[in-house]
Amino acid sequence: MPKFAIEFVPTDAYWKVVYHAVHAEKAGYDYVWITDHFNNRNVYVLLTNIAIYTDRVRFGPGVTSPYLIHPVMTAQSMASLSEMAPRRVVCGLGTGDKTTLDLLNIERVKPLSAVRETVQLIRELTVGEAVKLEGDVFNVAGARLNFKVADPIPIFIGAQGPKMLSLAAEIGDGVLINASHPKDFENAMEHIREGVEKAGKKMEDIEVVAATAFSASEDPKKALKAATPVVAFIVAGSPESVLQRHKIQIESANKIREAIGKGNWGDVFSNVTPEMFEAFSICGTPDTCIEKIDQLSKIGVTLFITGSPIGPKVHDSINLISKEIMPHFKKA
Repeated sequence: MPKFAIEFVPTDAYWKVVYHAVHAEKAGYDYVWITDHFNNRNVYVLLTNIAIYTDRVRFGPGVTSPYLIHPVMTAQSMASLSEMAPRRVVCGLGTGDKTTLDLLNIERVKPLSAVRETVQLIRELTVGEAVKLEGDVFNVAGARLNFKVADPIPIFIGAQGPKMLSLAAEIGDGVLINASHPKDFENAMEHIREGVEKAGKKMEDIEVVAATAFSASEDPKKALKAATPVVAFIVAGSPESVLQRHKIQIESANKIREAIGKGNWGDVFSNVTPEMFEAFSICGTPDTCIEKIDQLSKIGVTLFITGSPIGPKVHDSINLISKEIMPHFKKA
């Protein structure tokens, strides 16, 4: 039976995000993820409030970048949260959003080494070990937290390319893939299995996570309208190989990129095609969403993140998902 997570981008006031997180817990979600970008509300302020106002749901940053926040500080933050909410904290880790990091002139050097070393630092520090590391990216002369957590903190690693997918499966507790279409997961599963085999694990030992652009509504037109800005930005940020996989013309993607660059939002949204919605979102009525989630589940996805925009109205869409979509899979 698949699990369900929800992701919030903290562009709204902190109280509103926390309100939605509490609502998601009551609606039956298993996880709440909060995105971590410097230009939104601070992820750990929000997660602390979620720890206080929820009782069951698991939560964490989805995802934090070691290029922006040093792994030692991430270990400290995760351990502190775990002390507040034992066995409920998870750490989402990734190399970070290139567009956002470019604004700070931060280069993502040696990403595989950065992720491997970050996982080592977080794991060892949070269980109270003293750490020395002379790595390719991080050098720690000596670090130790003055407290430790009762249970290991699961680490979910964001991955897209073949090598990172394999590494995430090898050293992570979950592989988090920003995608919504079966083609992307069929392509990814081969590399995930490689990593699992390398570590001597079984596929059952890890979560395969679909971080989807999700929009559910009884009115399919409203669902599409809500998802349009998100899909446009996904298309604009997708490499040529991904666009080709989904048979999306490079010229069409370039039109959207150019319109975004000029701030011409009318042109941005008008150039989003049905093929783009199909490739980069799970969007529509509950029945449509169930069908698409079921396809991913059969490929091997075990945890579904209903990500931005979630629906035309977040509160109403959470209710719709919990009443019309989740029960279908809990019966399975």
